[in-house]
Amino acid sequence: MEGEMEEEDGAFTNISLADEPADGGTATLHSKKEDEYFAMNCDMDGDTENQVELEEKTRLINQVLELQHTLEDLSARVDAVKEENLKLKSENQVLGQYIENLMSASSVFQTTDTKSKRK
Repeated sequence: MEGEMEEEDGAFTNISLADEPADGGTATLHSKKEDEYFAMNCDMDGDTENQVELEEKTRLINQVLELQHTLEDLSARVDAVKEENLKLKSENQVLGQYIENLMSASSVFQTTDTKSKRK
């Protein structure tokens, strides 16, 4: 059984009732304007989704770039700290040697033989 409804000005589309579900579902009439609006809405939804995806990709790319720059900065900082550490170790060795030389040259830090002085 097939029913059609069409106005003379073409405001309604043909609806086939042959595709009606076996469970007794009903068919509805849609105007062409509603169909066009729905199609435009779907296109806008698709465009909106594409825009959202593009914005998300752009945001992620920017975040990755920012993290790369942060990593480069941290790597440079680590290198600078390593250099400073080596410099300070070298200075500590020089100062340690200097202090040992001063102590060995000073009579205050000389070891004394108490047995030889008592005799």
